Amino acid sequence: MTRTPSKCPPTQTPGNIDIPALREKYREEREKRFRSEGQKQYFRPKSGVLAEQLADPYKPVLPRAAISEEIDVAVLGGGFTGILASVQLRKAGVTRFRNIEQAGDFGGVWYWNRYPGIQCDNESYCYLPLLEETGFVPSKRFSDGTEIQGHCVRIARQFGLYDGALFHTQVKSLRWDESIKRWHVSTDRGDEIRARFVIMAGGPLNRPKLPGIPGLQDFKGQVFHSARWDYGTTGGSWESPVLDKLTDKRVAVVGTGATAIQIVPYLGKYAREVYVLQRTPPSVDARPNPPTDPDWVKTLQPGWQKQRQENFHRGAMEGFHPGDSDLVCDFWTEINRNVAAKLAAQGWPAITPETFMAMREDEDFHVMERFRRRIDEIVQDKATAELLKPWFRFHCKRPLSSDSYYPTFNRPNVHLIDVSATKGVERLTEHGFVHEGKEYPIDLLICASGFEVTSDLDLRWGIDEIQGRDQQSLYDYWADGYKTLHGVVARGFPNQFFTGYIQGGLYATTVEQFNRQGHHIAHIISEALKQGISAVEPTQQAQDAWVQVMAPSTAFSQYMQSECPPSYLNNESGKFRYYLGEFYLAGFTAFEQLLQDWRGQGAFEGMELDRGITPTRKAG
Repeated sequence: MTRTPSKCPPTQTPGNIDIPALREKYREEREKRFRSEGQKQYFRPKSGVLAEQLADPYKPVLPRAAISEEIDVAVLGGGFTGILASVQLRKAGVTRFRNIEQAGDFGGVWYWNRYPGIQCDNESYCYLPLLEETGFVPSKRFSDGTEIQGHCVRIARQFGLYDGALFHTQVKSLRWDESIKRWHVSTDRGDEIRARFVIMAGGPLNRPKLPGIPGLQDFKGQVFHSARWDYGTTGGSWESPVLDKLTDKRVAVVGTGATAIQIVPYLGKYAREVYVLQRTPPSVDARPNPPTDPDWVKTLQPGWQKQRQENFHRGAMEGFHPGDSDLVCDFWTEINRNVAAKLAAQGWPAITPETFMAMREDEDFHVMERFRRRIDEIVQDKATAELLKPWFRFHCKRPLSSDSYYPTFNRPNVHLIDVSATKGVERLTEHGFVHEGKEYPIDLLICASGFEVTSDLDLRWGIDEIQGRDQQSLYDYWADGYKTLHGVVARGFPNQFFTGYIQGGLYATTVEQFNRQGHHIAHIISEALKQGISAVEPTQQAQDAWVQVMAPSTAFSQYMQSECPPSYLNNESGKFRYYLGEFYLAGFTAFEQLLQDWRGQGAFEGMELDRGITPTRKAG
């Protein structure tokens, strides 16, 4: 698996392209799809059949008594973010904590999503965390969902997370109590937990959203979201997705993102008719997925995963260094690999960041043209091939890979319906969907419509209220943008810690980014408990200074809004602050060093401390 430079050369991309013309084409295609209502175009049922379908179909909700207790830390979430935050707490000696999770087990997005064909779309050796600590090696380059969920369970068991976990539990309110320096955590199970610290670990992919298609509630056929896959309707199972109950069914799929490109090949194989309702086509490259070579595994030395993750980060984001091999060697690293080859041919001259980004932009246009020409080579119907072509920059929508998505459109029972002219599906009737005045009867509608990734935080977290000091609402406090120190803590919300894409560094391996955030947070909590600090929050001065450090990155936000088509990355062309809106421009490596230096000083610089509890020799 480890590749030398000779085995991972730069790719051959089309040479003669008209970049100014492509810029204009990208702009035109974006405008065709822009919807001013942004996130309001989605439907969030509060009652009825569709709301019931968003509950847990996999495990029964077991009755239990309500809990009233005091603990050190409440970790809100049981996906990779919550798991890794808890692992880091355990490593730091903090033991009195609970994971509070609305699903029936650990896993987060990998618990909920069990649709046919589900795999990670980053290389498993980088994506799956703690491989060396658990002694686990993925079975192939892109792990199946069952394997990833199993790894979540493996980590939780190894680090003893089940004993304190509360599953099928939704936090309804968080209220800071100044009199006892604790958070009141109230849940839908009647729990009243008083936590010294709270870690927000909900993750970006935990709450499904349904398309707000007119007539959705009038449709008499079956409907489900892809994150609540109904094998009772389709046949097959998570482990064996043979969809044999669809042989006489007409199925429509709304959405063409990461989920759709995995399920459409299965639907095409089994269903009578398949309609893929596409507003914006994705970019889809080849997906070689060989089994893990046991001889390669034998060569791995301690520290191999971190080394590989760092290499992938340079390849996907910050750029390769002289002498680097591209260890991952896939579509994520292609642009920087090609740029590195050009720089190597010039003897690695010293260049400015602006020059590097200009080279990346130029290469971006060439790589995307390669993607488009690949479609012409695979899809037989030329009109369909044209509709499948992505007209945007590489990172405007999540880049994807599949060896079976495009060939599926060569099947006579699979039909691509382009809904860009109406900026979405026109409407549903009792019996099907309407497109350009024609009704298409269907039996099943599958909503592969994504998650509340960049939606307002109350929609993402599902928590009715978060009140800090003086009953200040966090939702109101952040209404016009984030205000934090290091993306981790906020003034007026003592002992509350944030994870995700909030004014921090961006790392190519998302799960490892969350792991390192958990490490930083666990350090602060552990030290606070050891030193008898009852409350910690940033000073106003330190927070204001950090907000100013983040301010220049809004240029990236403006680019995504002005040039990219609607997607979760820009909140469907609405507000953009809740995903990549502000990040540390100097890069994750510099950000990580900044936090490491901060921890090393041991002075809680920029923090206001309230020393009101008895110090512990060992946290917890």
